[in-house]
Amino acid sequence: QLVESGGGSVQAGGSLTLSCASSHRTLSTYAVGWFRQAPGMEREFVAAILRSGRNTYYADSVKGRFTISRDNTINIAYLQMNNLKPEDTAVYYCAAGASITPEDGRSYHFWGQGTQVTVSS
Repeated sequence: QLVESGGGSVQAGGSLTLSCASSHRTLSTYAVGWFRQAPGMEREFVAAILRSGRNTYYADSVKGRFTISRDNTINIAYLQMNNLKPEDTAVYYCAAGASITPEDGRSYHFWGQGTQVTVSS
């Protein structure tokens, strides 16, 4: 069971940091990804980080603005989002998997319920 937090409403250019924690599993043993889904749109990959934290992956749309990180000592993963744009508005989901293809949501085994991010212009 994964739990996301940190969503909210901000104006364009603002920042938010999302957190992903596990209530039943040791998150440090899994790769973690963030995905998002806007109304009427398919779920899309945002970012991923492997277990060690040394390898990260980003969608082109968020490169240079978003940073994924993790703290394995407290089993939490983060998504720092800067310079937010209205098109970043979506429900953001964290997911975890043992052996992932970063952009492929089907390779993740555990998902959170999502947290809403709304960016106004």
